[in-house]
Amino acid sequence: MSRVFNFSAGPSILPEVVLRQAADEMLDYKGSGMSVMEMSHRSKVYDNIIKEAEKDLRDLMKIPDNYKVLFLQGGASQQFAAIPMNLMVNGVADYIITGQWAKKAYEEAQKYGKANAVASSADKTFSYIPDCSDLPISPDADYVYICHNNTIYGTTFKELPNTKGKILVADMSSDILSQPVNVSDYGLIYFGVQKNVGPAGVVVVIIREDLVRDDVMPFTPTMLKYKTQVDAESLYNTPPCYGIYICGLVFKWVKEMGGLSAMKTHNEKKAAILYDFLDSSDLFKGTVVKKDRSLMNVPFVTGNEELDAKFVKEATAAGFVNLKGHRTVGGMRASIYNAMPIEGVEKLVDFMKDFEAKNK
Repeated sequence: MSRVFNFSAGPSILPEVVLRQAADEMLDYKGSGMSVMEMSHRSKVYDNIIKEAEKDLRDLMKIPDNYKVLFLQGGASQQFAAIPMNLMVNGVADYIITGQWAKKAYEEAQKYGKANAVASSADKTFSYIPDCSDLPISPDADYVYICHNNTIYGTTFKELPNTKGKILVADMSSDILSQPVNVSDYGLIYFGVQKNVGPAGVVVVIIREDLVRDDVMPFTPTMLKYKTQVDAESLYNTPPCYGIYICGLVFKWVKEMGGLSAMKTHNEKKAAILYDFLDSSDLFKGTVVKKDRSLMNVPFVTGNEELDAKFVKEATAAGFVNLKGHRTVGGMRASIYNAMPIEGVEKLVDFMKDFEAKNK
């Protein structure tokens, strides 16, 4: 069977060249006589893999020397607790609620201190990014938290919020490496890798050195202390070795594609193909305010639930899989991450045009 065009929001499409290289190296990684799945995380061979992955990520994102890079487990959701435990020195943090994941992070933070929702777009099913130019930032807030790109709702921050001098913390799970990022605008960036970087099971944390401290909440589990992980260079316990290896291959692929500026151009071109069609279609409509549209996740509807279901069924049969929208939005969602080729989006639009002609 030939490969399908996988529009899943995550775990999602990976570059085919990466999958082929991993297949070639599955039984014998670079003459070691074993798979990366089998080797000790304390071995010299594996040490090279994780160090090279970090170096390539630092190169791609131009991560300053005063930031630490951690390859961890527990997914992005575990960071909802780790962040307040490590960063809430005053016991206060401000959250901007632009979707389900920011909301979950905010709810988790309430267990550890005073979490304030200083802005929200829940009133219109998170279909826009609220004005964050003059928010009621708490004077004693330890940080301001955002989800940079909202996978479910298809919105993204085009401008960062005015944090009034407070540390900015960002979940970049669904748009990391899709465009250049000025890391020094943030105190902490984290991302689950299963959308744009690798297989599920790895979360990467990029944290400014001064935020890595000993005086965290006393009940913070040893594993969730950033200092524990920094001191052990991500090897406090057995890391998700194979997942990190795949991430490393993807970092090299992004480099070969021309880096983050080239990825941004590639992603803008892809997204424009789909958004231009949605804007001209009589049947399909995008659900997001135009100025806040994501380059990665594109939700759309026909306005008729039965027709939506018919579209998803026929699209799946035609090789366009995982297009069903999240239950809170309904309709469809095409996630067009870095690894989705332009051809995949072009063929999807051709299929949508054909479906529209037959179902007017």
